[in-house]
Amino acid sequence: MPIGNAVCNARHINHVCLAVSNIEEALEFYKETFGIAATEIVDIKDQGVRAALVEVGGSQIEFIESTDPQNGVARFLENKGEGVHHICFEVEDLRGTLDRLNENGVQLIDESPREGLSGEIAFIHPKSSRGVLIELVDQDTTGR
Repeated sequence: MPIGNAVCNARHINHVCLAVSNIEEALEFYKETFGIAATEIVDIKDQGVRAALVEVGGSQIEFIESTDPQNGVARFLENKGEGVHHICFEVEDLRGTLDRLNENGVQLIDESPREGLSGEIAFIHPKSSRGVLIELVDQDTTGR
């Protein structure tokens, strides 16, 4: 339930994303250690990543591996190593949410929604969110 006059009403956490150096090895570890079922690895060429989204109970974990040594994921891995890359909140009306965030001075990476692994997505710059990269996904486009 939204609180007060929040600019962005997050419905729930859609997923947590882990940046990894080798997606097959990471998925195998999580499968052997936590019993997470194998899933399809998708090549997202326009983002320069290979990605997999796995269900864990009522939640999801996204794994991403850079395929472009110059992109943000590659820089993240180089600077910080493997680990939590971003969290994703599910919202309604992503386009309207982005407009409201922009009007309220929140620095955005994406000013318009774009297609992502979870549906239509957009990112909030970590400079506006205390160092945390936040992805927003429109709940009406996730297929859930």
